[in-house]
Amino acid sequence: MSRLRIYRDSSGEAPLSVHTEHADIARELGQVGVRFEQWEASKPIVPGASQDEVIAAYRADVDRLMAEEGYRAVDVVSLKPDHPERAAFRQKFLNEHTHSEDEVRFFVAGAGQFTLHIGEKVYEVLCEQGDLIGVPDGTRHWFDMSESPYFVAIRLFSNPEGWVASFTGEEIAEHFPRMPPHPSAKVA
Repeated sequence: MSRLRIYRDSSGEAPLSVHTEHADIARELGQVGVRFEQWEASKPIVPGASQDEVIAAYRADVDRLMAEEGYRAVDVVSLKPDHPERAAFRQKFLNEHTHSEDEVRFFVAGAGQFTLHIGEKVYEVLCEQGDLIGVPDGTRHWFDMSESPYFVAIRLFSNPEGWVASFTGEEIAEHFPRMPPHPSAKVA
């Protein structure tokens, strides 16, 4: 189940509020300029699927988003618990950073956790299959896939170079909860 927990940025111990209804999550995130939508992720894709397989399965959605928003590049992150580089991939995203373009992700399988640092609050968003999140450019955030990643996400970019981050150097991400393993994640 998708979830939003909102914290003060001074402490990750007790959330100010917790939301599990998609409409409530979309409303709360919309108030701070973050896009959150529930889409149909009906194609049978599992973590570990190839980029070509995933893009082919969701070609109509990818083409529509690229045309609507002017995105120029697309790729896929597809990880399962036995991926040999899972720890390195996880570490790459765990520190607070920004982008010079919107960060758009459509989760077609599994789950991942975006944590957004906006003003004096932290918005922890557990995204699951069918969730599309659009984090505006310049928004401080980090992403966790857990120690046992189990997800497939389509990523869309305005920059043809793809994912380019500017790390803030702040240690705030270390003070907030990490994502637990997805229930479907089984380490081989």
